[in-house]
Amino acid sequence: MNLPNKLTVLRVCLVPVFVVFMLWDVLGENSKWLAVTIFIGASITDWLDGYLARKNNLVTDFGKFMDPIADKLLVCSALICLVEKGALAAWVVIIIIGREFIISGFRLVASDKGVVIAASYWGKFKTVSQMLLVILMIVDLGGVFDTVEQVLLWVAVILTVVSLVDYLWKNRSVLAGEM
Repeated sequence: MNLPNKLTVLRVCLVPVFVVFMLWDVLGENSKWLAVTIFIGASITDWLDGYLARKNNLVTDFGKFMDPIADKLLVCSALICLVEKGALAAWVVIIIIGREFIISGFRLVASDKGVVIAASYWGKFKTVSQMLLVILMIVDLGGVFDTVEQVLLWVAVILTVVSLVDYLWKNRSVLAGEM
């Protein structure tokens, strides 16, 4: 297993550890700081594994399959934890997770037809906005940051919908059965 794939596996393994520190005050106030540190570290591996795989020609089928799953697992777990803590409205998480299910299903259909649907820039912007939102919501600095969180929340929701429409539109021939 190459280094990018190991980073992807590490990201998956960090999710339950992150959830423990998010949901239980194992270390009191320090739990949230450890949770956000784990989340940031795992988020960095998302960028790093892709960079290393492309730079060193280490792109594998395992990486193509597991990297998006690891990302979804990390972000969706964080969002669900924020709903559990009463910090985030469930409708936001439903939109985000719904989009992920639709795109994953769509990719499976495309794969059956021999079509690989690569990540778009809209999808990358969506992921970054969601990760930044999660970080700000975990640290919960209050004051002006509450306004920044609200703006970022709407940016994340809008980019989630835009990236979904973009994927479907660019690959509408797959939906129409023209492949």
